[in-house]
Amino acid sequence: MQERFGIYLNTKELKVARINSPYWIPSEPDWVFLTPEVNMTLLKIRDLAREKRLVGEPEKIVWT
Repeated sequence: MQERFGIYLNTKELKVARINSPYWIPSEPDWVFLTPEVNMTLLKIRDLAREKRLVGEPEKIVWT
């Protein structure tokens, strides 16, 4: 399994998780790999989710 550190988005719960450790890698389909940039701000994460059209209301995305 290839480790994929970065930011993951749960499109159903509108939550994001910063993964920078191999102890828990979120699984699909609930979690979508959004970006490898682990230091991205929540505002930029919302913009990216909007650009990729992953959720209808990106302003409701919060950290998990």
